[in-house]
Amino acid sequence: MNRREFLQASAAGAAAVAAPSITRAQGARVFKFKPNADATILDPVFSTAFSTRYLALMSYDTLYGLDDALNPHPQMVAGHVVENDGKLWRLTLRDGLRFHDGEPVLAKDVVASIRRWGRVDVMGQLLMAVTDDLSATSDKEVVFRLKRPFPLLPNALGKSTSYIPVIMPERLIAADPTKQVTEVVGSGPFRYLANERVNGARSVWERFAGYVPRPDGVPQFTSGPKHVHLDRVEWTIIPDAPTAAAAVMSGEIDWYEDVLLDLVPVLRRDRNVVLGSYNPAGNMGILRLNHLQPPFDNPAIRRALLGAIDQSEIMTAVAGTDKSLWDTGVGVFCPDSPMASDAGMAALNGPRDYAKAKRDLAAAGYKGEKIGFLSASNFYTMSQQVDVAADHMRRAGMNVDVIPVDFGVWLQRRASRAPLDQGGWSCTTTLLPGLDLWDPTSHLALRGNGLNAWPGWPTSPQLESLRDQWVDASDVPARKALARRIQEQAFQDVAYVPTGRWRDLTAYRRNVTGMLSGMPLFYNLKKG
Repeated sequence: MNRREFLQASAAGAAAVAAPSITRAQGARVFKFKPNADATILDPVFSTAFSTRYLALMSYDTLYGLDDALNPHPQMVAGHVVENDGKLWRLTLRDGLRFHDGEPVLAKDVVASIRRWGRVDVMGQLLMAVTDDLSATSDKEVVFRLKRPFPLLPNALGKSTSYIPVIMPERLIAADPTKQVTEVVGSGPFRYLANERVNGARSVWERFAGYVPRPDGVPQFTSGPKHVHLDRVEWTIIPDAPTAAAAVMSGEIDWYEDVLLDLVPVLRRDRNVVLGSYNPAGNMGILRLNHLQPPFDNPAIRRALLGAIDQSEIMTAVAGTDKSLWDTGVGVFCPDSPMASDAGMAALNGPRDYAKAKRDLAAAGYKGEKIGFLSASNFYTMSQQVDVAADHMRRAGMNVDVIPVDFGVWLQRRASRAPLDQGGWSCTTTLLPGLDLWDPTSHLALRGNGLNAWPGWPTSPQLESLRDQWVDASDVPARKALARRIQEQAFQDVAYVPTGRWRDLTAYRRNVTGMLSGMPLFYNLKKG
């Protein structure tokens, strides 16, 4: 019996009995969700983990929201006025905003939250760089005084990609922006129940009775009115894929986020289960290199590595043999984005020649140094990328040692800048939604600001300058031309290696309706 047959048989068999570690969901107003990972970090301005951003959009709210076409609309603000040739923005908070502790949301909370977010986020840094003054002129008015016009201000304050500019109480925000906020007090539609959390097993939210949805707009992605039809949402961590599939088939959970593709046939046979996708832009694979430590502190070695990576083999391992579910020939921007191009792609396209890659690596200065390849072993799409990319490296003559850890440990170790023999790492894999790689303003992996960059810490003044030029460009054709130059520079610096794009599948019970697209969102969701 091969692996696929074994998994399908396991799921089918498990569906006939109650999974022992899962309590059956009770009532139409209690909703059980199986996420792809536990929410181990609760601060949306501290982590790019998918689970943290899902938590952010349940527990918090943002000043603006995005529709399905990524256009911004007022969310926490009633509206805004732009004066002084675009250099003065007055934002007025709408009525009815309250934090989960019962306190009203005030303009001073907004100012403190945006300043903190602006220290770490790409778009936030761009906005704060042109801001002369950000102040609360009253309890309900926030004023931006800018050095020059910044028409993307609503886009920045409504972004849904990490890091999300959520509004939290001023009292929780420490003077040190690098200090993690560990208490979840937002003004979003659901209230986090910290006392019910079971580490590695369960996180719980309840409907926030004090939440007032917007009175206008159309519910799309993070914009429009956010109506709550569920009393309670429970995230149930199920590490075993066949058990998760069995749980959604038996009704013990309502939604299985990221379906292992080997289990799709058995799920399709169940009339009570719907297979679909909430993320039309898909996920983008990332092979991240540590620029601080050997051997990838050498840019010539990073460039030589490009000749060893085969996107099609990685995508087959991640998403199966159905080529309609994945794309290769993928650069640094989502293939659906107008910023995507073929610039510089010769290094990744075409047949792989491992003998040549081995010669190129030696000529670049690689001398057999050990490569610690950090792998989140319990995160399927991440670990599959590691397994195949590590094989590519070995075929090119590299000395690779895979370091398997669980996802929580992976997050901690990835943040280490120490040498490999002191708990550091040489390279790792991850993924980000296609929306995160839509353009340079949200693209964490393209930052070149050294120790302030995403783990991997590349330094590239050229990438930083090109991104700033992109923001200041006057029209879309100018931005497309700059995006080509950005991609060409990215293949010179090799901040990371794109490993492809895949479209994930999700499974949910047929009585679940009102699901929005973009990412798992629980407002407007109904369970019949």
